[in-house]
Amino acid sequence: MKRLLAIELQKIWKNRASKILTISYFVILSFIALIASIKFDIGNFKLHFAEMGIFNFPYIWHFNTYIASILKLFLAIVIVSMMANEYSYGTLKQNLIDGMSKKEFILSKFLTVILFAFTSTMFVFVMSLILGYSFSSYTELGIVFSDLEYLLAYFVKLVGFFSFCLFIGILVKRSAFALGFLFVWFLVEKISYLTLKFDILNRDPRVDQVYAFMPLESMSNLIIEPFSRLSIIKNIQSAVGDKGIKDYDVHFASILIVLVWTIVFIFLSYTIIKKRDL
Repeated sequence: MKRLLAIELQKIWKNRASKILTISYFVILSFIALIASIKFDIGNFKLHFAEMGIFNFPYIWHFNTYIASILKLFLAIVIVSMMANEYSYGTLKQNLIDGMSKKEFILSKFLTVILFAFTSTMFVFVMSLILGYSFSSYTELGIVFSDLEYLLAYFVKLVGFFSFCLFIGILVKRSAFALGFLFVWFLVEKISYLTLKFDILNRDPRVDQVYAFMPLESMSNLIIEPFSRLSIIKNIQSAVGDKGIKDYDVHFASILIVLVWTIVFIFLSYTIIKKRDL
């Protein structure tokens, strides 16, 4: 496995665009810390994000994983480009000629996906600890290390999403078309969901139950938006009479659905490579 992973990392590091995107991803990820320095002072209105409690333990695990998951597109581009380059530069065919089996080829890609997801998760973990201990009002160990299931959800979400990107990259071959396919898939899921939910079926909860099994929607459901948990948002909602109660927990069923999709995407990727004339 180390040999397979080393081969993939060497390919990525020797590709200038992939190297820049990977470094940029982690640099931009660290910019979450800059949110703490944002202040707005307009007359009597003062807003300091760090004082709103976004870096309080254990809320920070929810907030940081949600924000970090938005930035996953950077590594998605790397994953898609990684596959496109295999076809463009003929490295896939050369690897097979050199003795790598098609199963090992897919395994090497999946190991890269896991490494990216794990590295990103550990990065968010360390960054959250630093920010939390710097700004949180609560630093008792029992509070600090509660709600760590958001990190598990974040890791599973990245593995699932990157596996989907890998599958699309293998299916479409060209990075631009693959990213376009990903965007179209996203639009189809969202538009069809909104149309059914708010137009055709008039807010029928069964729509949510069905779409919870769709690839991107299931990944989205792993980490629900954290902003409405803030006291300032709750006060605004109470003022306008919004009594809605949202479930922010990470559910095992949601994790299981994404893991099943991950297996499906990797299996389909292997099936395409196995049957395709390379």
